[in-house]
Amino acid sequence: MSDPTRQHAAAPPSTRPSVPEPSLAERARTLVHLGRLGSLGTLAQAHPGWPFCSLMPYAPDDLGRPLFLISSMAVHTHNLKADSRAALLVTQPGASGDPLGTARITLMGAVTAALDDVREIYLHRHVNARHWVDFGDFAFYRMELEDVYFIGGFGVMGWVTADQYRAASPDPLADAAPSIIDHVNAHHASNLARIARVFAQVEVEEATMTSVDRLGFEARLKSGDRVYGTRIAFPRPAATVEECRAIFAEMARMASDADRM
Repeated sequence: MSDPTRQHAAAPPSTRPSVPEPSLAERARTLVHLGRLGSLGTLAQAHPGWPFCSLMPYAPDDLGRPLFLISSMAVHTHNLKADSRAALLVTQPGASGDPLGTARITLMGAVTAALDDVREIYLHRHVNARHWVDFGDFAFYRMELEDVYFIGGFGVMGWVTADQYRAASPDPLADAAPSIIDHVNAHHASNLARIARVFAQVEVEEATMTSVDRLGFEARLKSGDRVYGTRIAFPRPAATVEECRAIFAEMARMASDADRM
């Protein structure tokens, strides 16, 4: 039986066949992978019952659990030692436009001392921390996740269990996505419009790629005065940047051949 407290309004139904896309768990892992900074909410000891929020750099471990390097003198550390329950809010890095239309995630769990060696994982993400990592009052902490709430934008939201989150992986194109998008929009705009016409079966004059992942991409389309977004699936998943390039070239050839028919 579904839990009504874990449901939210979804986008209105569409007559267009559904297009494969990453699960909420995959999107959640990808957002945490891309992020560097979050807002950590702890339970205030100076003001019992009140939340206390701190700006918090983090690094995810191999299961996507946030790692922190924090000082014993910090207020949030005192809070965590008294009550380890906490929440970390991470927002989509580099996003522009309406902030309510961008991705964000809230991770909930207990934050306790990391007993294994996580030093290099953290320092790989935060190089400047090498200047203070060996100070005597600093130590590593890890959030053991209890639950996750992900929002991908308007109409895309829901709870992700800790098990689902740990079992998922960040999208393999996540780090390269900005350069892929820039390259396609700068050098393959006409191909993109042809692909949209053939694979999405829509009338379009202009197309702009807005996001890309292993299963496909999102595009903003213009037809006359109408501007709207659509998702277009790859014919097969792309595990690497090279595979993504090859798939896009293949789709461009197929679209060009279809246009000539």
